[in-house]
Amino acid sequence: MLSSMSALEKKVLNALLKGKADTSKLAKETGLKEDAVRKACEWLLTKGLIKVEERKSSSLSLSKEGSEYHQKGLPERRVLSYIAKERAPISELNKKFGEEVVKIATVWLRKDNLATIDAGYLKPTEHAQKHIKEKLPQEKVLDYVKEGKEIPPALERPLAELKKRGLIDVAETSGRSYEISVEGKKFAGKGLEITEELTNLTPELIITKKWTEKKFKEYDVNYPVPPTYPGKKHFVTQSIEHVKKIWLEMGFKEMEGPFIDTAFWNFDALFVPQNHSAREMQDTIFIDGKGKLPNSALVRKVREAHEHGVAGSTGWGGKWDEEMAKELLLRTHTTILSAKTIAALKKEDWPAKYCSVGAKCFRNEALDWKHLFEFNQVDGIVVDENANFRHLIGYLKQFFGKLGFDKARFRPSYFPYTEPSLEIDIFHPVHKKWVELGGAGIFRPEVTEPLLGEPVPVLAWGPGYDRMIMDYYKLLDIRDLYKNDVQKLRDTRMWLM
Repeated sequence: MLSSMSALEKKVLNALLKGKADTSKLAKETGLKEDAVRKACEWLLTKGLIKVEERKSSSLSLSKEGSEYHQKGLPERRVLSYIAKERAPISELNKKFGEEVVKIATVWLRKDNLATIDAGYLKPTEHAQKHIKEKLPQEKVLDYVKEGKEIPPALERPLAELKKRGLIDVAETSGRSYEISVEGKKFAGKGLEITEELTNLTPELIITKKWTEKKFKEYDVNYPVPPTYPGKKHFVTQSIEHVKKIWLEMGFKEMEGPFIDTAFWNFDALFVPQNHSAREMQDTIFIDGKGKLPNSALVRKVREAHEHGVAGSTGWGGKWDEEMAKELLLRTHTTILSAKTIAALKKEDWPAKYCSVGAKCFRNEALDWKHLFEFNQVDGIVVDENANFRHLIGYLKQFFGKLGFDKARFRPSYFPYTEPSLEIDIFHPVHKKWVELGGAGIFRPEVTEPLLGEPVPVLAWGPGYDRMIMDYYKLLDIRDLYKNDVQKLRDTRMWLM
């Protein structure tokens, strides 16, 4: 331990051999700055060589009003001195001193049995006679505070009164004093010779080779150190950036869009029937007002797909309602971005790969350990005339493999806008169950033909990844992602997957 001590620690420990001291006194004893003394004390505390004593103290000072009263005299003193010389009605006192001063004086003179009111006159009592020439207890307190002297116990009551009256301010201060511990005394007995030690090499020391003549400071890596909390991004933000990096490295471009959009893009363009249960209030959060639809040619194609189908399909039948398509809502999935991106592509843009990461979606869910009413979704599309279902599985396996999820499964499913379709699950190691992340598939011709102009294969997926983050950070409740518990944010490891 002796070899691992710095010169600062030795100086402070030597100074504490003389007795208890605070940082200010230690700074004078050692010739060090107070910041250096504090640092040395923290290390000595960690090593158990010194003890610390926390102390609190308070200091008194006159307030602005208190200083004025100390100079001019308390209201009760001014009025008492006047009525002791001549009999005067309260109305006369009001004219001489002002109603506010007389009012204050009357309250305290009567409370301290120094005056009474009789037929409109304020008269001094017999008890007041000795105070006419002597100072009142309150005046003595003001003197003590002004001079910075300690208040005698006998004046505690008037001191408390003056504090309540706002004439005396109280400033609370705290401090620390240090003393050497039993272990420190044993350690100091071995000798604390202070020698210059190098803590780092400089170019000058290397060039002149003076480092060969110096002693290097030794470090004991077994000693505990105070925890440090470096600045870092929220762990959810870290995970979003990591997932985004995976897709970008796989050659995808990013697509973005607003939280609020029309039902046309959220549902109709994706061939979701207008009577589908997902469009009802229990799932979708609608907003008052109506939005604008895109160009009439695209609207006509989407209408045709819904009412009569495309490429030999029959569609959903019935009459497609344009007003329903104008309804505004909080997007329920980021597949809405896929639809808008596909609609903006030209044939010369094929093949194309797009993704959206860190894009929130909103659904009217009942909150529990694995559901929130808002969640993050990873959406992606691949537009390629040669794409097929095996390519879709390949992209997803590569993505989950890069995330470190070995236990992922794909099972057949159904979605209005993809065929074939699949569901993606990962195994939750804490709850010991498979957790659904979202769906994937190949867009149906009823989606691609109106948006692209022809039924080109478009691979699509949109798994949520809040539950992936839960698995990585071993969280049992999805709500813990956004509680912003400061200690949890400090302790949570960096995203290193």
